[in-house]
Amino acid sequence: MRHRRSRNRLKQKPGHARMLKRNLLTSLLLHEEVRTTKKRAAVIAPEVDKLINYAKKRTPHVAIRYINAKVNDKNASKKIMEVFIKRFAKIDSGLTRTKAAGFRGGDGAELVDLSFVEGLPVKEAKESKEAKEAKESLASSESSASSVSSQS
Repeated sequence: MRHRRSRNRLKQKPGHARMLKRNLLTSLLLHEEVRTTKKRAAVIAPEVDKLINYAKKRTPHVAIRYINAKVNDKNASKKIMEVFIKRFAKIDSGLTRTKAAGFRGGDGAELVDLSFVEGLPVKEAKESKEAKEAKESLASSESSASSVSSQS
């Protein structure tokens, strides 16, 4: 029986649906935002999570082979390995968000903008830790200097 067994599937023939998913995944990874229908976005969002999490948990050469089997462009796998792994190091799921973008003129399909959430910016995180340490050391040196000057 089929009770409570649902999947997000596209209505096209299997080959066309597979190519559509590959193209959408590649575009989203390269451009970090894509406008598509609500149904297509619902199908693509979990795939992006799977790709990035696979890359985080596996060795690079294994992950790159897996990613290249799912996307069309080698630059997409390169971007996952260099950018997205660092950006989403602490996040396992919910890497994408959908924002309503109105309706398509021709057939009235509901459009959404599928984009990545703001993860951890790697450079800012390191700078903020270093900046905090510098501020703390500066504050402690100022407090010790002010206590020495008040004693004199």
